[in-house]
Amino acid sequence: MNCRSDEIGNRTRLKIVRRKACGFESHLRHLSIAKKPTTGNLTTISYIIGVAIGDGNLSNPSGRAVRLRITCDIKYPNIIKNITQALQEVMPNNKVSVVNKKENCVDISCYSNKWENLLGWSAGAGPKSNQKVSVPDWIKKNDILSASCLRGLIETDGSVYKDRGYLTVNFVTIIPELAKDVMEMMVALGFKPNVQTHKPQNGAVKHTIRVSRKSDKLIEILGVDKS
Repeated sequence: MNCRSDEIGNRTRLKIVRRKACGFESHLRHLSIAKKPTTGNLTTISYIIGVAIGDGNLSNPSGRAVRLRITCDIKYPNIIKNITQALQEVMPNNKVSVVNKKENCVDISCYSNKWENLLGWSAGAGPKSNQKVSVPDWIKKNDILSASCLRGLIETDGSVYKDRGYLTVNFVTIIPELAKDVMEMMVALGFKPNVQTHKPQNGAVKHTIRVSRKSDKLIEILGVDKS
């Protein structure tokens, strides 16, 4: 009698564990596909998605609302202003905070439970590289939105500089899926980027996407502001 009860109890617990596991997997699949917003300025949203992928971080410190935190060097005041204004436009009813840090940078943050679905990654699933963060399909299918997203990516994890007298634009990531997205979007806009991979002795493989031909035109089209 007791053995039978134990067996039934174990089966019940197993079913509960399986249901929870299935629910968690379903939740992750749900988050892996960023949903196209039905309201708001898609160009501004695409810019924020690029910024978030570049220098953004998701967390849920209160357990009630997800926080998007974007870290920016104080030597780029225009980028700080642009990100702050764009965040406020995307989340008009939510507070956007700018907090100074000791390491010559600021944290720009905004709380909202919409961030995970909008960005397509989760606050509790580890680093962006582990989650294989990439650009949402609805952005890649539109050249204007792709340009806005690329602007956000380059203003955070990219650079504009002169190489042997030639103006050059590059973007660096350790996420191969993201590197592929950036290449595809640049090609779709009519440019010919090249990619180089470099593996440090004790680090992840870095993918550097570089545009050196017509780079001034790329900067103009994207509206990149590295200041």
